Amino acid sequence: MSTIKVGDILPSFSLPDENNQLIDVKNELVDHHLVIFFYPKDNTIGCTVEASEFRDNYHKFKERKTKIYGISSDSPESHAAFKKKCGIPYSLLSDKDQKVRGLFGIKPSLLGMLPGRVTYVIRKTGEISHIFDSQWRPEKHIGEAMTALSTIQLPMLWQTI
Repeated sequence: MSTIKVGDILPSFSLPDENNQLIDVKNELVDHHLVIFFYPKDNTIGCTVEASEFRDNYHKFKERKTKIYGISSDSPESHAAFKKKCGIPYSLLSDKDQKVRGLFGIKPSLLGMLPGRVTYVIRKTGEISHIFDSQWRPEKHIGEAMTALSTIQLPMLWQTI
């Protein structure tokens, strides 16, 4: 299992969302950057904090033409309930067999007992521009993603001046 690194191209994958609709992430790159965050489990304290931080800042991502996707091994039905309970406006994708987690090379933490918590920022071109891996600081993932998006969009701002 190789690990995705900054500069790599986003691997192709499709997963069902909370409505059991298959999402092909490569199709989402056409007009948007992506933030994909892998998290351990719906309705746990850290995961609720992380998902809520992305929810509370969702408008900032929309302004930056960025789509957010959360991924865990929970079922689409669990995602639907979690999304409703927390008022999450973005899609949650179900990686029940953890094949996509394996495709990214995300290692478990806490002696292999918890699935890893990793956030990826992906340019419209499909290039991975930033990776943040922190199981124990779920609230930090939002700041890392926003900072990375700012550096992606900085060249665009200079082109308009």
